[in-house]
Amino acid sequence: MNANRAITRFFSVFLFLAVVVHAADPVVSNVRAVQRTDGSKLVDIWYNVSDTDGDKQNVSVTVTVNGIPVTASSFSGHVGPSVIPGSNRRIVWDAGADWNGQFSSTVKFTVTADDFGMVLIPGGTNSGTDPDFGAYSLTVGSFYMDATEVTKAKWDEVYSWAITHGYSFDHVGSGKAANHPVHTVGWYDVVKWCNARSQKEGRPAVYTVGGAIYKTGQRDDVVQTSAAGYRLPTDVEWEYAARGGVANRRFPWGDSDTIQHGRANYYSSSSDSYDTSPTRGYHPTYNNGTSPYTSPAGSFAANGYGLYDMTGNVWEWCFDWYPGYEGSYRVVRGGGWFSYACHCRVGHRNYYCPGIAGTYGGVRAVLPPGQ
Repeated sequence: MNANRAITRFFSVFLFLAVVVHAADPVVSNVRAVQRTDGSKLVDIWYNVSDTDGDKQNVSVTVTVNGIPVTASSFSGHVGPSVIPGSNRRIVWDAGADWNGQFSSTVKFTVTADDFGMVLIPGGTNSGTDPDFGAYSLTVGSFYMDATEVTKAKWDEVYSWAITHGYSFDHVGSGKAANHPVHTVGWYDVVKWCNARSQKEGRPAVYTVGGAIYKTGQRDDVVQTSAAGYRLPTDVEWEYAARGGVANRRFPWGDSDTIQHGRANYYSSSSDSYDTSPTRGYHPTYNNGTSPYTSPAGSFAANGYGLYDMTGNVWEWCFDWYPGYEGSYRVVRGGGWFSYACHCRVGHRNYYCPGIAGTYGGVRAVLPPGQ
């Protein structure tokens, strides 16, 4: 699913054979495992994970015995999203809770680390009553979505390929650092970028103009086809994904209808009663006293679907025209690092001219299922 993935397989117990299957960044190495001798049936799985730009990793583990998968989910420690790269990361597997077999050299573990990548958003209907916007009902099919906003590093990688393959853009894109989200890109830019990302990976391009792949110019007659490539989410898909499988909430997290700087990078103010942050103004961590800025992709906890920064950081372009302004403005969602809490609500939509980049436009792409 993700090109930036490192996988290390090894046989357990006293003979540890580590084989790096995919050496692309990030890299998992020096994997070893030890079954505890205290009768607890706990297994300690140690590994190192490195990443050039220091992104937090999404780490997972699978278990097989003689090549047959074991249903294993009782993992704790340095596993799941937001694992910081480093040495001697440890995962603890409660084998007794998952499996009745005997621990031996036939047991094989697969440790996988990736730069967030994409997550599967299950299709269905999320309906309820938003605290501010009233009754809603969102129905979508399944799709994959970038776990984080597209980083400046990813944007540059695709952009560099694109401009040598017939693409042209109005804005080159900006970003605080390689692992921060790209911003200052317009709707025309991100649609063409999605096409380039698809073609670079050997996928069919989604967006066409007059039947041809959309690569240049500012065109409002862009058609979003059903091709199995990267595209922008629709307005409904974005909100459905942002709600994270939880109904009736104001924000992407499912346990509260309030917001604080511990949850998102935004501009805090007492003007919104649900903004209860103990710190006000721009996020204190991402403000050098001269100019506030974005936070690294994935700096805050993910929602129920494993999506980061659906609130704050940068506004995210959707494919749709803004209702009532067809032909003039496209929908943006989520708020930015300079946005008030009211703009960061999952039910709130805003609109921008598709040719304007400003400092707010960012992007998060989707793919159809089965990719």
